Amino acid sequence: MKLPKHGSNPQYVYSAMKMNKPDGVIDLSANINSFGPPNVLIDNWSQLLKEIVEYPDPYAQNLRRKISESVNVNVEKILVGNGGAELIHLIARMFAKKRILIVQPTFSEYENACRSFRCEIYHHQLTEPHWNIEIEKLKLSLSEMDALFLCNPTNPTGIVYSYETLKEIIEEAYKHKCTVIIDEAFYDFVMNYQSIVALLNEYENLIIIRSLTKMFSIPGIRLGYLMAANEIIQQLQSIQVHWSVNAIALTAGELLLEQEDFIRETQSHIKEEREALFSYFDSQHFLVSPSQTNFYLLRDPQIEDQFLLFSFLLEKGIVCRHTLNFQGLEGRWLRFAIKGKKEHTRLMEVMGEWRQTTPYYS
Repeated sequence: MKLPKHGSNPQYVYSAMKMNKPDGVIDLSANINSFGPPNVLIDNWSQLLKEIVEYPDPYAQNLRRKISESVNVNVEKILVGNGGAELIHLIARMFAKKRILIVQPTFSEYENACRSFRCEIYHHQLTEPHWNIEIEKLKLSLSEMDALFLCNPTNPTGIVYSYETLKEIIEEAYKHKCTVIIDEAFYDFVMNYQSIVALLNEYENLIIIRSLTKMFSIPGIRLGYLMAANEIIQQLQSIQVHWSVNAIALTAGELLLEQEDFIRETQSHIKEEREALFSYFDSQHFLVSPSQTNFYLLRDPQIEDQFLLFSFLLEKGIVCRHTLNFQGLEGRWLRFAIKGKKEHTRLMEVMGEWRQTTPYYS
């Protein structure tokens, strides 16, 4: 059995599991904003469609200026890409055959991309259930590495590392000429997130990746950007495919960067729903990761391998994300996206049914 490597597209999960897909499936496997795209895209869709008759700007000048104003970073330090995936692969290509350290568990695409360019892969493994970074141990490894991949908030745990922790890592890596890649794909789901963008002015070994896909629910458009020193941007631009970002995505990005109220509303919704869910899970003796974003890990401590729970949920029409391809998790946890009250009411009903079949013994 070969399960899909990523969330979304639940039909492939049911196919791999040799199960019939029920009607009305609730997909909690993809970490996308349940609000859907902001109305500004719908209201301007006719205008967006007009963009398809012209070649897109290969330098994304207008969008880069908008991003520059939004994050207070020089436009020359910004590169727009066809989603975070393209940017990750560009970075991996830049470090072809180099030594890469990846803080695990994390997004599998870092390792997949780096292996495709024959990098030497090393892991710094976090331990459950708190997944704290052992700073001193990590710092010892940096002297032998060319680059470090770190996700913040972390995927799949949803944990947010402090500004001080990240600065200490970046500063140590700088001493050893090791580049630190911080993937902030989910930063805008976190209330009061303390940005490290200002550190770009102090450390030329820092790359920050951001995505517009998750917050604005546009995975079908594909749009993201990264920020780094001018020299790094120039290297990445030299290997990026011409016109990699389509015209609709570029114009949509300009509109989306102005949707601050939408972001705040999403953050409040996520916080409220997460607290309600975690309270329920605690009452039913499920374990969850201390997430601060729009997804979390969950496990039933009554069973070691969560595959039975994963299968039970699928039978009930709920699709979550397996963790078989997350280094160090290997199926002992399941990842769930935070959606809306309707989906969560059904999830709690089903988890209650599961708990009745596997009672908790203290």
